[in-house]
This record gives sequence, structure tokens and C-alpha cells, in this order.
Amino acid sequence: MHLACPAVLAVLLFCVGLYGVLARRNAILVLMSVELMLNAVNLNLVAFDVWLRDKLHAGQALTLFTIAVAAAEIGIGLAIVLLVYRNRGSSDVDRLRDLAEDPDGTDPNDDLTGGPDGAAGRPRPDHRAEAAA
Repeated sequence: MHLACPAVLAVLLFCVGLYGVLARRNAILVLMSVELMLNAVNLNLVAFDVWLRDKLHAGQALTLFTIAVAAAEIGIGLAIVLLVYRNRGSSDVDRLRDLAEDPDGTDPNDDLTGGPDGAAGRPRPDHRAEAAA
């Protein structure tokens, strides 16, 4: 088997994963795309280990290390995504930019709340303008 076959497959896997990370909005799909990218790296490590006929099998050892890191990453990532989904009701990556709340407890994404009581109809006061004055 030539080295080009697994290398081309790894490049295709990495490109699909990169497209998924850049184009998707769902956090779970982004995590799956990162896993595809890590699998492409693992495929390259094993293919070069076989091609170089390494007696220590360093490529396979690094692959096992990468798999362990990926398992930890996906466990922590899914826990964070589930927690954000419970609190926000969505796992949309674009809505996760503002994770911090305002000092008065209002949601920075909601323009109709006037304060922590949630009175609709009143515009939210701009705390940044008051601090600058």
C-alpha cells in the first residue's frame, strides 16, 4: 500500500472537519467536526508509523494519546453544551458569544427587559453610557 492513499483520505477527513467547524452553528456538530479532524491526524500518525517501519511504534503510541485526549475533550465539551442548552434553550454557537450577564441580572441578548423583574415594553438601560458620563 502506498503512503498516498491514507494521506489523501486524511486530507479529505480533515477538510470535511474544518468545513464543519467553520460552517456549522450547532455546538454538537462542531464537536463532531473536531473529532473528524483528530481522526485525520490519527490516520496520518499510523500511516507514517507503518511507512517508516518504526520499531518503537511511536505513531501508534501518539495515536493512543490523541484518542485519550479526544475522549476527555468530547466528555467535557458535551457537558458544557448540555449545561448551556439547559440554561439558554439553544446550542447555537452564534448565541454563545455573550455568556456573561449584565450586573443587574438581565440577559444582554434581550432588548425588551427593563431589569431583573422582566417588565416588557421598557427599553433596557444602557449601563455603559451611564458609566461613561
